Amino acid sequence: MQTTDRFTVNGKPLLLPDAGVTCSFEDLDSYAAGRDQSGVMHRDVVRYKVGSWTFSYGFLTEAEKKYMEGLFPKTATFTFGYPDPVDAGKNRTCTAYRSKYSLSWYDAARGVWKNYGFSIIEC
Repeated sequence: MQTTDRFTVNGKPLLLPDAGVTCSFEDLDSYAAGRDQSGVMHRDVVRYKVGSWTFSYGFLTEAEKKYMEGLFPKTATFTFGYPDPVDAGKNRTCTAYRSKYSLSWYDAARGVWKNYGFSIIEC
């Protein structure tokens, strides 16, 4: 089980994703944002550059799956640590929540869970 301290949940390291990590920063518009009848776009930005990270794991053993699930608290939010997008040598933290959890199936012959993934969204 190989962990990485570049990504943490409440200070505990995540397993190193074998199928990749994607990261994006997006602005959040309010429900009032949109185009008017003449086609002019009106933006009502609530927050700028909200982080979103998607983690993908091709295979996890039962012990690795249990470790990963144990990282996420029963509370709605947690402290998430990630590499600074400007200075990769530094880490930053934010309050976040887990979203879009997925797990395909268990391969009993090999003893592994396949296609485990989740997203972490900055609050």
